[in-house]
Amino acid sequence: MDILELINNIFQRNSVQILRDINWNIKKGEHWALIGPNGSGKTTLLRIVSGNLWPSSGKVKVLGHEFGKTDLRELRKKIGLVSSYVAENISQNDKSIDIVLSGKHSSFGIYELLTDDDGKTAERLLEFLGTNHVKDKHFKTISQGEKQKVLIARALISNPLILILDEPCSGLDIVSRKNLLSAVSKICKEGKTTVVYCTHHFEEIVPEINHVIMIKDGTVFMKGKSEEILNKGNIEKLFS
Repeated sequence: MDILELINNIFQRNSVQILRDINWNIKKGEHWALIGPNGSGKTTLLRIVSGNLWPSSGKVKVLGHEFGKTDLRELRKKIGLVSSYVAENISQNDKSIDIVLSGKHSSFGIYELLTDDDGKTAERLLEFLGTNHVKDKHFKTISQGEKQKVLIARALISNPLILILDEPCSGLDIVSRKNLLSAVSKICKEGKTTVVYCTHHFEEIVPEINHVIMIKDGTVFMKGKSEEILNKGNIEKLFS
């Protein structure tokens, strides 16, 4: 089963074409970076991949389920998402451990019954990401880097088959960025979850991310293995 299959995807809002002719296939065992300039359509593409947006035309299959033939609400439970939208809707007054637990049912807040095992899983994930020391601290009191790790733990608690990270290092200082990228490497190495990492900073692409798709002006500029794609010439052409 392929993790993702996009065929001839087009997305148009009003008279503006944001994405065109997007073809992208992700196989099990691959981790991908999605890279491109600001305004190139990356976030729109991620919203399609995460089941939160339908393309105007084209075929979408995620985890073997084709859009139009599956319940997207159920599909989204298998996809972990860390994005500015999620961060903006988190209650700043909640404790970090509760924010992680809210990911069990993809809610902003806890409204359903949780088990002792859920609590242990949340603590294990925070420990795995090196952030267990903030579990009882309110979200608003922890650093930006710690917040991002809490949100990643929240995305992982439901055991997703895909983890989408939309510019997770945005606003982080050098040390926080290094720590977060180390956590991304650990997730990739575990092999339980396919990582899709979106950025416009190619230096954030850790070695474990073995494939790259470059987007420019709403279309695929280049895609392939990281070792073949990530070089100075291609980067300069992408951002020129």
